[in-house]
Amino acid sequence: MKSVLKLLPAVTLAAGLAFPAMAQQPAPAQPKAAAAPAQPKASPAAIAAAKEILQIKNATVMYQGAVPGMVEKTKITLIQQNLNYQKDLNEVAQVVAQQLQGRQNEIGEGMAQIYASEFTEQELKDLVTFYKSPLGKKLIDAEPRAIGLSMAFMNSWAQNFSETVMGNFRAEMRKRGKEI
Repeated sequence: MKSVLKLLPAVTLAAGLAFPAMAQQPAPAQPKAAAAPAQPKASPAAIAAAKEILQIKNATVMYQGAVPGMVEKTKITLIQQNLNYQKDLNEVAQVVAQQLQGRQNEIGEGMAQIYASEFTEQELKDLVTFYKSPLGKKLIDAEPRAIGLSMAFMNSWAQNFSETVMGNFRAEMRKRGKEI
Protein backbone atom coordinates (compact mmCIF):
# COMPACT_ATOMS: atom_id res chain seq x y z
CA MET A 1 0.00 0.00 0.00
CA LYS A 2 2.86 2.40 0.80
CA SER A 3 4.32 1.93 -2.68
CA VAL A 4 0.95 2.76 -4.22
CA LEU A 5 0.73 5.90 -2.07
CA LYS A 6 4.21 6.91 -3.24
CA LEU A 7 3.41 6.27 -6.89
CA LEU A 8 0.04 8.01 -7.01
CA PRO A 9 1.33 11.53 -6.30
CA ALA A 10 4.11 11.08 -8.84
CA VAL A 11 1.71 10.06 -11.58
CA THR A 12 -0.79 12.78 -10.69
CA LEU A 13 1.90 15.41 -10.42
CA ALA A 14 3.56 14.40 -13.66
CA ALA A 15 0.27 14.56 -15.53
CA GLY A 16 -0.68 17.90 -14.02
CA LEU A 17 2.69 19.58 -14.47
CA ALA A 18 3.66 18.06 -17.78
CA PHE A 19 0.36 18.97 -19.38
CA PRO A 20 -0.95 22.02 -17.48
CA ALA A 21 -3.42 22.99 -20.19
CA MET A 22 -5.02 19.55 -19.94
CA ALA A 23 -5.18 19.79 -16.16
CA GLN A 24 -7.09 23.06 -16.36
CA GLN A 25 -9.66 21.97 -18.90
CA PRO A 26 -12.58 19.63 -18.31
CA ALA A 27 -12.16 16.29 -20.00
CA PRO A 28 -14.01 16.12 -23.30
CA ALA A 29 -16.92 13.72 -23.54
CA GLN A 30 -15.72 10.42 -24.93
CA PRO A 31 -17.60 9.08 -27.93
CA LYS A 32 -18.91 5.54 -27.68
CA ALA A 33 -17.25 4.51 -30.92
CA ALA A 34 -13.47 4.46 -31.14
CA ALA A 35 -13.49 6.79 -34.15
CA ALA A 36 -11.13 9.73 -34.25
CA PRO A 37 -12.73 13.12 -33.73
CA ALA A 38 -13.67 14.95 -36.91
CA GLN A 39 -11.26 17.76 -37.72
CA PRO A 40 -12.06 20.79 -39.83
CA LYS A 41 -10.72 20.58 -43.37
CA ALA A 42 -7.31 22.24 -43.59
CA SER A 43 -5.63 23.57 -46.71
CA PRO A 44 -3.16 21.33 -48.53
CA ALA A 45 -0.39 23.81 -47.67
CA ALA A 46 -1.27 23.63 -43.96
CA ILE A 47 -1.26 19.83 -44.08
CA ALA A 48 2.10 19.86 -45.88
CA ALA A 49 3.58 22.19 -43.27
CA ALA A 50 2.17 20.06 -40.45
CA LYS A 51 3.68 16.94 -42.02
CA GLU A 52 7.02 18.73 -42.34
CA ILE A 53 6.92 19.68 -38.65
CA LEU A 54 6.17 16.08 -37.70
CA GLN A 55 8.99 14.86 -39.95
CA ILE A 56 11.44 17.40 -38.48
CA LYS A 57 10.42 16.34 -34.97
CA ASN A 58 10.78 12.66 -35.96
CA ALA A 59 7.24 11.95 -34.76
CA THR A 60 7.15 8.58 -36.53
CA VAL A 61 9.20 7.20 -33.63
CA MET A 62 6.07 7.52 -31.47
CA TYR A 63 3.98 5.22 -33.61
CA GLN A 64 6.29 3.19 -35.85
CA GLY A 65 5.67 0.05 -33.80
CA ALA A 66 1.91 0.53 -33.51
CA VAL A 67 0.87 -2.21 -35.94
CA PRO A 68 3.23 -4.95 -34.71
CA GLY A 69 2.50 -3.91 -31.13
CA MET A 70 -1.26 -4.17 -31.60
CA VAL A 71 -0.89 -7.50 -33.42
CA GLU A 72 1.28 -8.86 -30.58
CA LYS A 73 -1.10 -7.59 -27.89
CA THR A 74 -4.08 -9.15 -29.65
CA LYS A 75 -2.20 -12.42 -30.17
CA ILE A 76 -1.32 -12.60 -26.47
CA THR A 77 -4.94 -11.96 -25.49
CA LEU A 78 -6.17 -14.65 -27.87
CA ILE A 79 -3.54 -17.15 -26.68
CA GLN A 80 -4.61 -16.55 -23.06
CA GLN A 81 -8.17 -17.36 -24.07
CA ASN A 82 -7.25 -20.24 -26.42
CA LEU A 83 -4.14 -21.99 -25.12
CA ASN A 84 -4.66 -24.95 -27.43
CA TYR A 85 -4.33 -22.65 -30.49
CA GLN A 86 -0.99 -21.10 -29.51
CA LYS A 87 0.94 -22.48 -32.50
CA ASP A 88 -1.74 -21.38 -34.95
CA LEU A 89 -2.11 -17.94 -33.36
CA ASN A 90 1.66 -17.38 -33.56
CA GLU A 91 1.56 -18.20 -37.28
CA VAL A 92 -1.58 -16.13 -37.89
CA ALA A 93 0.00 -13.15 -36.10
CA GLN A 94 2.73 -13.06 -38.75
CA VAL A 95 0.12 -13.13 -41.53
CA VAL A 96 -1.99 -10.40 -39.89
CA ALA A 97 1.08 -8.21 -39.28
CA GLN A 98 2.02 -8.56 -42.95
CA GLN A 99 -1.54 -7.73 -44.08
CA LEU A 100 -1.69 -4.59 -41.92
CA GLN A 101 1.87 -3.41 -42.49
CA GLY A 102 1.99 0.33 -43.14
CA ARG A 103 -1.32 1.15 -41.48
CA GLN A 104 0.59 3.09 -38.79
CA ASN A 105 0.95 5.83 -41.42
CA GLU A 106 -2.71 6.62 -40.75
CA ILE A 107 -1.56 7.92 -37.38
CA GLY A 108 0.82 10.38 -39.04
CA GLU A 109 -1.92 11.55 -41.38
CA GLY A 110 -4.26 12.08 -38.44
CA MET A 111 -1.60 13.93 -36.49
CA ALA A 112 -0.97 16.25 -39.45
CA GLN A 113 -4.72 16.97 -39.65
CA ILE A 114 -4.79 17.75 -35.94
CA TYR A 115 -1.79 20.10 -36.17
CA ALA A 116 -3.36 21.79 -39.20
CA SER A 117 -6.59 22.31 -37.26
CA GLU A 118 -4.82 23.69 -34.19
CA PHE A 119 -2.52 26.14 -36.01
CA THR A 120 -3.06 28.46 -38.93
CA GLU A 121 -1.22 27.80 -42.16
CA GLN A 122 1.09 30.75 -41.43
CA GLU A 123 1.77 29.55 -37.88
CA LEU A 124 2.71 26.12 -39.23
CA LYS A 125 5.06 27.70 -41.76
CA ASP A 126 6.59 29.82 -38.99
CA LEU A 127 7.06 26.69 -36.88
CA VAL A 128 8.83 24.95 -39.78
CA THR A 129 11.15 27.95 -40.06
CA PHE A 130 11.75 27.89 -36.31
CA TYR A 131 12.47 24.16 -36.17
CA LYS A 132 14.98 24.57 -38.99
CA SER A 133 16.75 27.40 -37.14
CA PRO A 134 19.73 26.68 -34.84
CA LEU A 135 17.57 27.18 -31.75
CA GLY A 136 14.81 24.99 -33.17
CA LYS A 137 17.33 22.23 -33.94
CA LYS A 138 18.72 22.53 -30.41
CA LEU A 139 15.19 22.28 -29.01
CA ILE A 140 14.53 19.11 -30.99
CA ASP A 141 17.81 17.60 -29.82
CA ALA A 142 17.67 18.71 -26.18
CA GLU A 143 13.95 18.57 -25.40
CA PRO A 144 13.59 14.78 -24.99
CA ARG A 145 16.44 14.74 -22.46
CA ALA A 146 15.08 17.84 -20.68
CA ILE A 147 11.62 16.28 -20.47
CA GLY A 148 13.05 12.97 -19.23
CA LEU A 149 15.13 14.69 -16.56
CA SER A 150 12.17 16.87 -15.59
CA MET A 151 9.92 13.83 -15.24
CA ALA A 152 12.55 12.06 -13.13
CA PHE A 153 12.88 15.15 -10.93
CA MET A 154 9.08 15.44 -10.55
CA ASN A 155 8.79 11.77 -9.63
CA SER A 156 11.58 12.07 -7.06
CA TRP A 157 10.09 15.24 -5.62
CA ALA A 158 6.61 13.70 -5.48
CA GLN A 159 7.92 10.59 -3.74
CA ASN A 160 9.73 12.66 -1.12
CA PHE A 161 6.79 15.04 -0.73
CA SER A 162 4.34 12.16 -0.32
CA GLU A 163 6.38 11.07 2.70
CA THR A 164 6.06 14.60 4.12
CA VAL A 165 2.30 14.57 3.54
CA MET A 166 2.02 11.12 5.16
CA GLY A 167 4.03 12.39 8.15
CA ASN A 168 1.72 15.35 8.52
CA PHE A 169 -1.33 13.08 8.39
CA ARG A 170 0.17 10.84 11.08
CA ALA A 171 1.05 13.82 13.28
CA GLU A 172 -2.46 15.28 13.02
CA MET A 173 -4.05 11.89 13.71
CA ARG A 174 -1.67 11.43 16.70
CA LYS A 175 -2.99 14.76 18.09
CA ARG A 176 -6.42 13.13 18.00
CA GLY A 177 -5.08 10.10 19.86
CA LYS A 178 -5.15 7.82 16.82
CA GLU A 179 -2.08 6.06 15.46
CA ILE A 180 -1.98 5.25 11.78
